[in-house]
Amino acid sequence: MPEARITVSTAAPVGSIDRRVFGSFVEHLGRCVYDGIHEPGHPSADEQGFREDVLELVRELGVTTVRYPGGNFVSGYRWEDGVGPKDRRPVRRDLAWHSTETNQVGLHEFAHWNTKAGSEPMLAINLGTRDELAALDLLEYTNLPVGSTLSDERAANGATDGFGVKMWCLGNEMDGPWQLGHRSAEDYGKLASRTAKALRQLQPDLDLVVCGSSGRGMPTFGSWERVVLEHTYEDVDFISAHAYYEPHDGDVDSFLASAVDMDRFIEAVAATADAVKAELRHDKTIFISFDEWNVWYQSRYHDTDKVEGLDNWPIAPRLLEDVYTVTDAVVFGSLMISLLKHADRVKAASLAQLVNVIAPIMTEPGGPAWRQTTFFPFAITARLAQGEALQVGIDAPTITTKAYGDVPAVDAVVTRGDAGAGVFLVNRHRTEPITVTVDLEGLRTASISETHLIADDDPDAANTLEDQERVRPTPNDTAAIQDGVLTVTLPPVSWTAIGLTA
Repeated sequence: MPEARITVSTAAPVGSIDRRVFGSFVEHLGRCVYDGIHEPGHPSADEQGFREDVLELVRELGVTTVRYPGGNFVSGYRWEDGVGPKDRRPVRRDLAWHSTETNQVGLHEFAHWNTKAGSEPMLAINLGTRDELAALDLLEYTNLPVGSTLSDERAANGATDGFGVKMWCLGNEMDGPWQLGHRSAEDYGKLASRTAKALRQLQPDLDLVVCGSSGRGMPTFGSWERVVLEHTYEDVDFISAHAYYEPHDGDVDSFLASAVDMDRFIEAVAATADAVKAELRHDKTIFISFDEWNVWYQSRYHDTDKVEGLDNWPIAPRLLEDVYTVTDAVVFGSLMISLLKHADRVKAASLAQLVNVIAPIMTEPGGPAWRQTTFFPFAITARLAQGEALQVGIDAPTITTKAYGDVPAVDAVVTRGDAGAGVFLVNRHRTEPITVTVDLEGLRTASISETHLIADDDPDAANTLEDQERVRPTPNDTAAIQDGVLTVTLPPVSWTAIGLTA
């Protein structure tokens, strides 16, 4: 059996783990909002129409922040449409997803849901078809104490104290030609800078996220970040990164190594931000908000699901409802490892999305809600990864991939908190189990408290409406500690998490 060895350095941690890295994303897209989190006729619906069974799963998932209301949707959105009496709210055509938006869920309803979910809101501002004045109006309505027209209007609509939103995205994917209001890095950077300065005049302590590239494969990647940050470095705290992964042309080996691409993406964005920091002779460090990431079979959407036609504007159509396999969950778990390995720079992240749309939670109208395979690595990692991420060295066999060359068959991260440590491991090899040893010296761990394994003889196994429990985590009973060394066997195409007590 192949073997791998992992060494852990406790002397110089990578960085503290910001809990906002376990965020998610709710967009007015497909059935994420309507027939997802919100279904007034459902037996479990609360007084505002939100499904309590979905809320229970969201709390189990451990989501800390939720980005809203988009996404591509936000670039054509008028936030005013979603406040006030529901029977007076306008019905609009959403150009991003070619759907009808009823506006029955807006800012107040989202805040109600967010409070029940136990998460913090992260609001995106429309900088595609609107400007800094609309952004100021939204901030005034959302956060400011009563005493002005918009804050008084919010109070009249039932929220006297406001919503206290701390984190704001200055637009969405403005580098993408698919985006309403798409513009050059120069033009976007100027608009983002003006908007950020205006928002800080109203509330100085906001955390502001400027748009980075919507993918590492964009032709403007790198130069976009540089130009945008040259305009906004003084004004913002984060730059965004977005990435989605799927197998291409049946290349499963490269798909299993997707985290290699995420690693390179993060490191390139950080290096570019630091180059601008040096150029501007600035002391501040810009962090990364990886506020869209997931496994997404985009090729399926383009082939089969796209809504078109001048007379075809459905309400909450079934869009992007990927069914995730064991292999997808293993890749998903490895992407979470990548985020944690860069805890020094990635201080926020948003799994896109939360319900039904490329999501860990699925629902049926009037029926059940259930966990997809990707639910489990998120929920377990969010619970066990506490404190700080540690430097690890990996000596492992390699697999050969078309996209990334030779890559380690094992990927890993180790975290350490007050209550103990977490060890997260992936075996990318498609046929071989690998025995891994982890030197725990310096971690002051006494015993294994829990183990979790995602693996299956059928790597294409999935949870569906008909079989909602087909894939579940099981204990990895091979894990053992002797003389300060953890030994565990990783089955082929598997994800393992181990909790260690202090």
